[in-house]
Amino acid sequence: MVKDRRVHLISGVLFVALFTCAAFYISEFQFLKYLSFSPLIIGIILGMIYGNTLKKNMPEEWLPGITFSSKKLLRLAIILYGFRLTFQNVISVGLSAIIIDAIIIVGTLSLGLLFGRLLKIDKEIALLTSTGSAICGAAAVLGMEPVLNNKPHKTAIAVSTVVIFGTIAMFLYPVLYRNEVLDMTTEQWGLYSGATIHEVAHVVGAGNAMGESISEVAIIVKMIRVMFLAPVLLISALFLARQRKSVDGQTVKSTKITIPWFAFAFIAVIGFNSLDLLPHIAVDYINYIDTFLLTMAMTALGMETHLRKFKEAGVKPFLLALILFAWLTVGGYFIVKYMPSL
Repeated sequence: MVKDRRVHLISGVLFVALFTCAAFYISEFQFLKYLSFSPLIIGIILGMIYGNTLKKNMPEEWLPGITFSSKKLLRLAIILYGFRLTFQNVISVGLSAIIIDAIIIVGTLSLGLLFGRLLKIDKEIALLTSTGSAICGAAAVLGMEPVLNNKPHKTAIAVSTVVIFGTIAMFLYPVLYRNEVLDMTTEQWGLYSGATIHEVAHVVGAGNAMGESISEVAIIVKMIRVMFLAPVLLISALFLARQRKSVDGQTVKSTKITIPWFAFAFIAVIGFNSLDLLPHIAVDYINYIDTFLLTMAMTALGMETHLRKFKEAGVKPFLLALILFAWLTVGGYFIVKYMPSL
């Protein structure tokens, strides 16, 4: 019996991996590469299409494999994400970039939670959307998901909003740059792009469209934002533990704190990668594997998502994402423009 469960689990994981391979193949289409649609985004779309059409024909015994991919493999993928970063990156751009990133992140999270409450949006959707907008798009939403332990459709809604507005930013910023709409230096454009565009892939796309000198700064600033993922997850876990209460008769008890241990491992991996002990080709392979695991998690997430949940959520989550997008583009400009160099 145990052996059968293990076989079914592996079958479910391999089934998700098959979809992931398809996502990687489709992401190589020229049109999608132009849009900087990563395999992660293609994966969740494929997963949602399957989950809302043919999933009923899938053996139920495979369901644990899909859950394993969206939960366990996700944590491993977030940990391995640390191989994309080094502490040397932080030092290279200076203190100003770190402070700008911190202001942007705190401001985005604060506004997201505030407007989420004003718009009466589900708290978990508001926090997921705010985290994705503040840090690194879909990857940040996925990182927050284990802390909240929320329903899959909430993660899918948050991912869709940050992808939409991240894509808009990727095309908007080069247009603003080429037409000299905003009065900023090359270095400021790099800071602005890295500190305010949602997805890493979108920062790369926008940076390449504006030139190598801007792209280099933008990517480093963006990766510093990614480093903030770990402290944000830890603070969120502590905050949520205080907010969640379980009522037993008339006795109110605080729920157990859920410590996202993978966040500590994420920081440890960054530290290890900073020592430059592995050959660069080995790190490249690890990053490729990590992208594959993240795509598996996204695909499995899509398979667990029912489109009717989007209808039930309504337009408010997208309105919240629009408000945060306006804050990032307008507020981010003034922060970068008038932040003194340190």
